[in-house]
Amino acid sequence: MKPSEHIQRILKRLPNEPGVYQHFDKDGKLLYIGKAKDLRKRVASYFTKQAQQPGKTRLLVSRIADIQFIVVETELDALLLENSLIKAHQPHYNIQLKDDKTFPSIVIRKERFPRVYATRQVVKDGSEYFGPFASVKTMHAVLDIAKRLYPVRTCSYALTEENVAAGKFRVCLEYHMGNCSGPCAGHDSEDQYQSGIDAIRRIVSGNLREVVEEYKRAMAGAAGELDFETAHDIKVKLGALEKFQAKSTVVNPKIHNVEVYTVVSDAQSGFVNHMKIMDGAVVSGRTLEFRKQLDESDTALLEYGVLEFRQRYAALTPSSRMILTNLPVADLFDGIEQHVPQRGDKLRLIELSERNAKYFMLDRRKQQKQTDPQAATDRILTTLQQDLHLTELPVHIECFDNSNFQGEHAASACVVFRNGKPAKRDYRKFDIRTVEGPDDYASMREVIRRRYRRLLDEKLGLPQLIIVDGGKGQLSSAVEALEALGLMGRVAVIGIAKRLEEIYFPGDSVPLHLDKRSESLRLIQRLRDEAHRFSLAHHRVKRSKAGLSSELDSIPGIGPATREKLMLHFDSLAGIAAAARSPNAEAELSVVVNRSISSALIAHFSESNNAAEA
Repeated sequence: MKPSEHIQRILKRLPNEPGVYQHFDKDGKLLYIGKAKDLRKRVASYFTKQAQQPGKTRLLVSRIADIQFIVVETELDALLLENSLIKAHQPHYNIQLKDDKTFPSIVIRKERFPRVYATRQVVKDGSEYFGPFASVKTMHAVLDIAKRLYPVRTCSYALTEENVAAGKFRVCLEYHMGNCSGPCAGHDSEDQYQSGIDAIRRIVSGNLREVVEEYKRAMAGAAGELDFETAHDIKVKLGALEKFQAKSTVVNPKIHNVEVYTVVSDAQSGFVNHMKIMDGAVVSGRTLEFRKQLDESDTALLEYGVLEFRQRYAALTPSSRMILTNLPVADLFDGIEQHVPQRGDKLRLIELSERNAKYFMLDRRKQQKQTDPQAATDRILTTLQQDLHLTELPVHIECFDNSNFQGEHAASACVVFRNGKPAKRDYRKFDIRTVEGPDDYASMREVIRRRYRRLLDEKLGLPQLIIVDGGKGQLSSAVEALEALGLMGRVAVIGIAKRLEEIYFPGDSVPLHLDKRSESLRLIQRLRDEAHRFSLAHHRVKRSKAGLSSELDSIPGIGPATREKLMLHFDSLAGIAAAARSPNAEAELSVVVNRSISSALIAHFSESNNAAEA
């Protein structure tokens, strides 16, 4: 679609500078905000490359009636400005942040003899907040170890100097249980209590190293003064701390004050995971979902995620001076080191973060499958379309498989999936007619030709995707049949090789390897396995019928009708043979057939039995 004269004039005056652009519709409604390293090239690409753009982008372009832009100094400035504008205006076509819950944090209250507890509300009253924690279990583990080492009060009394000196409060059960040091009744000084709070602050922020070193020095000092009781108490606390650190450590403890960001995505959303690392321990971790609007890249989603996390939680967790990511991103902040680890303990952190992001994504998929099955199906089919670079959404898929035994009783089957589910009424069985001997390639050509010749003759709908069970050879045979019918280019066709689950495309000798856990591969495998099961069942029926007919048809006087009567009564060939060999053979067989046929059956199975014994 050719842009209007107004848009053409704007395109001509756009500078080759970094900046932010905004698309508006004819009513002045803001549609989209984007950033660019070169405003002229980026904005012009919307109108010059429409054929290569996805449907949502083409729809956006069709609604653009006006463009505004802001020039900035650097690409980083453009990214930061874009982020703030999107938050302020939330345009329809921009990434939508999905965050449906508030994560808990640990708060150290700003008060005399501070309390330490979990909260989901952040109040700007001077209190210190640590977190948020994506796992409530992890947060309580941190709280428990801190309070076990340094008992703090849980009451909400106003412990002013005057109130404590006046003896207004009495110690409660928590004091007698050893869970509180009793500052309300003057059993603990403010300085001593505050030293415990300082240690708790280091523990909940992940700085276990300093606390451990202090304990070691104190234990050595107590032992040197022969105060073995105090030394033992410190040793017990030190053991608890080191045990807690061992449970939390995932990498080398020398990796200190580092943030890890990774992104995974599917067709509809991107999932950005953030982890905070202190002394080799994961002290916090969370994942946010970003809903795609214009097929944004994983790099763009990751950049949005880094900005969102650091801006949202800056007041809660001090920002690190080093960022580790699984993809290269722009230099988002001055003075911050950014790395994409390739080996060692830092790579292990990246892998851990990615695994958490994938778990979050799978959990979202399960929720969607339960609450909106159609949306889950659409997502799977859209992912398959993207992975296989299909021009259409594959709502109708057909898969073929051949079966034979040493070239005998060759059979084939076609299974049909509609909207990602088996359509068993549309399944078809094929007896191979034109192929002699074990020739899978020729059998595949025959079946593909017969199937789609009939669909064309009867003017029935063609599938968007054909899957052939086999590698390059079977795929080439299917392509030959489709070319003869004039269907190449109208229907996509792929082959799947069983050994390594390789996906082959026509004319391409290099296979595609999909992620073993991807929904696309799982759907293809379901089709392949169902086609194999259906084809094998058809082949077994053919082979069974052939074995039965060859055995009974050789007996004089037995035709199709008599054979069917015998099978209905005795259930199988083995049942007929057992009756013919029994002492009361004539009586048993005469229930179904006359005396002459009974005699023939007895003679036949008696001879075969004697031959077997010989």
